[in-house]
Amino acid sequence: ASSAPAGTAARRVPAPYWNPYLAGFGLGLVLLASYVIAGRGLGATGAFSSVAAWLANLISPEHAQASAVHARYLESGPPATAWLVWLLIGSFIGAAVSGYMAGRTSLSIERGPSITDNQRLVLALVGGIIAGLGAKIARGCTSGQALTGAAVLNAGSLVFMGAVFVAGYAVAWLFARKEWL
Repeated sequence: ASSAPAGTAARRVPAPYWNPYLAGFGLGLVLLASYVIAGRGLGATGAFSSVAAWLANLISPEHAQASAVHARYLESGPPATAWLVWLLIGSFIGAAVSGYMAGRTSLSIERGPSITDNQRLVLALVGGIIAGLGAKIARGCTSGQALTGAAVLNAGSLVFMGAVFVAGYAVAWLFARKEWL
């Protein structure tokens, strides 16, 4: 027998979050396994670049094959043969299954107290575009730079991560409002 009122579904209590140190250790093991099995680290930007090069090649093969950036991704074949594409798909599926199993899935728009849903969606889109452009300029996303690059002590990756932390703290300080505290 359910204790929920008639006509309403009983809400499941979400499972507690993992210990961040244990989760970080697990992620480190995944990174190590990635090097051992695939011979390379983790990162999502390459998956998007593979798809972009493939789409560019469909629309304008002359342009795509003349571009040094696209040509590099076209050499490995269509996106379905790129392991980073499968890594990204697997990450999405794994996150969805994990969230569902933990009782943490729902369709909602997370936002602050003085912002509308539409403003939040527009800001998320603009922020995502800026982050994507930044990842291309930095020659790797945060997973590629922070996890893979930092794991092999790549100087550029360490500088990137330092800049991420400095920028994050600066932006948080600039935009801090009492209602968020």
